[in-house]
Amino acid sequence: MKTIELNSDTFDAALAGTDQPVLVDFWASWCGPCKMIGPVVDQIATEQEGKALVAKVDVDAHPELARRFGVKAIPTLIVFKNGEAVNVFRGVQDKAVLLAALAA
Repeated sequence: MKTIELNSDTFDAALAGTDQPVLVDFWASWCGPCKMIGPVVDQIATEQEGKALVAKVDVDAHPELARRFGVKAIPTLIVFKNGEAVNVFRGVQDKAVLLAALAA
């Protein structure tokens, strides 16, 4: 499974529509560190299919979502459980750290 792109219209419904943990990658196309973490996020999406939902939000296209979640630097990765943000990671993260946050 690939990551899904979320926007203002789909964000809340996507989180409400699953009982799985959700990893959201807030990114932008011009961001070097975002390009580094992107393939890792895609791997997690594939490996966690059926166990977690993995999504991306382009902060340039959807700045209102970035503001809503206090994203001031990218990449910012947020793990949501039951619709609530439970972990926030800023910058490039180790894959094992993200997997552990999803499993916790």
